[in-house]
Amino acid sequence: MSSTTSPRTQPDTSASAPTAPTRRPVVDWRIRFGVLSLIWGFSFLLIKVGTEAYAPFQVTFGRLLFGTAMLAVAMAVKRERLPRSARTWAHLTVAAFFLNALPFSLFAYSELTIPSTLAGICNATSPLWGMALSMVALSEDRPTRRRVAGLGLGFIGVLTVLGAWQGFSGLDFGGTAMALLASLSYPIGWIYVRRTLAGSKDSNLSMTGAQLFSATLQLALVTPLFTTLPTSFPMVPLLAVVGLGALGTGLAVLLQYGLVAEIGPTTAQMVTYFIPVIATVAGVAVLGEHLGWNTPVGAVIVLAGAALTQSRGRPRDRGLPGARRP
Repeated sequence: MSSTTSPRTQPDTSASAPTAPTRRPVVDWRIRFGVLSLIWGFSFLLIKVGTEAYAPFQVTFGRLLFGTAMLAVAMAVKRERLPRSARTWAHLTVAAFFLNALPFSLFAYSELTIPSTLAGICNATSPLWGMALSMVALSEDRPTRRRVAGLGLGFIGVLTVLGAWQGFSGLDFGGTAMALLASLSYPIGWIYVRRTLAGSKDSNLSMTGAQLFSATLQLALVTPLFTTLPTSFPMVPLLAVVGLGALGTGLAVLLQYGLVAEIGPTTAQMVTYFIPVIATVAGVAVLGEHLGWNTPVGAVIVLAGAALTQSRGRPRDRGLPGARRP
């Protein structure tokens, strides 16, 4: 799920000018919704393939670089400008760390030791973390019995996925912890954005482009410190990194941006519940990853808990479209 913003309300000009006919998108929103689900679901597979030849920081840097390039093209076509306020850039730099640089890197490192299926399911715990944190950090979010029940159910689902009754046998604690921390990083970033950038005059596309650019700069500084330049560039892992950036980060942001504007954030964020399903199918079918019965059962429980935590209407986020994805 991505942090999304409802489109800005335009002034009512119906009294002074005839209403222009609504322009329908060429592709139905349901098709775009399905494409977005597939792109983000396959992102965990692409991360796995990319880390087979490149260091996790290199995979993350490549992902952000190609994603930023895609957003730059979109901004040029729409004639959007980057934010000019130093205050906005400062807050976006923090948001870029928690919503892009940190979670993307953690997921890349986690998949060195855990299956892509498990990473995708860990990503689905993000709404649970968000609900728990928002009750503490956001005064407008108050716990209800249903939401608390959802949090508890989600926790049971996580324990089921991890096989707690077996003593977590065969589980890589380091990789799993990094994947869970990555999912925790997203709601921290969302809450920060809501507290600092709500009501910004810059467009969502402009702020998202600036955020990805800032995250790319952060990885450009960090990557040379912890990695060495590859001596070879295997084609399949390289294409995986390019696809992860151009599709999983760049195109996905644009797709979600359009969906939020057309059908609203509530329906658009439902893509979250399809991601772990697609990630699991892709990992098993393409990579041949092992799948015990507890993994899909636990994933269903996690998603049910996450759905319960989102069941009460909340004020719309002033976040950034597409800021969060695997």
